[in-house]
Amino acid sequence: MIYNIATGLTILNYQVQNSSRVFIGVTLNFAYLTTQEYRYIVRIVGSDIPGDKKTLIGLTQVRGIGYNFANAILDSLKINPNTNIGYLTDSQVQSIEKILKNPLEVNFPTWFLNRRKDIQTGEDKHLITSDIAFTVRNDIEREKATNSWRGFRHMYGLKVRGQRTRTTGRKGGAVGVAKGGKILPAKAEGKAPAAEGKAPAAEGKAPAAEGKAPAAEGKAPAAEGKAKTADKKGDSAAGKKADNKK
Repeated sequence: MIYNIATGLTILNYQVQNSSRVFIGVTLNFAYLTTQEYRYIVRIVGSDIPGDKKTLIGLTQVRGIGYNFANAILDSLKINPNTNIGYLTDSQVQSIEKILKNPLEVNFPTWFLNRRKDIQTGEDKHLITSDIAFTVRNDIEREKATNSWRGFRHMYGLKVRGQRTRTTGRKGGAVGVAKGGKILPAKAEGKAPAAEGKAPAAEGKAPAAEGKAPAAEGKAPAAEGKAKTADKKGDSAAGKKADNKK
């Protein structure tokens, strides 16, 4: 038995001693199908994928790529979906990224894309990775700016697609009774006690203002006392002048 690492083939030579026929058998060793070095992390369109995952499952970890879309990509590139994604060559990774950026080049149907008839360009696109969140955020801001009904619903944090709101989506304070038997206050009501708490402080200033009034009244008797002493002095001075004239 001869084992060739370079070609990945196990060659078995069998000779039949009692016959002139020679049988040479060749079997494939699937562990060495490719000469590409195994990579533990494969980076595709900015996403890091563990190399031990199957190629079909690994592609679905990229945001914007589903199971069927990944299967269509591998089928168009004739890549085995059951092999580990760590064995992909650089050329295969580049081919996958090229299809992801423009699936229409390989005749993908338009209904397979997630952004058909873009409102700004009118083109059929397929958004991946961070482009999805960026586009959704721009769509919501545009609806708010145009004052559409959907924009108002987004603005107030309500459901947009016609769902019922009677029993679901009840945001804000707790509705009902807590475990202890006390009703939990809502967020809006929680601010009222703080506003009411300021009223006693304002009322507390009134006694202080009233306390100043007795002090002011206390000054009036002092002024009257000074006037009386001034009158007494005036009378004594007039009496002395009268005595001197006599």
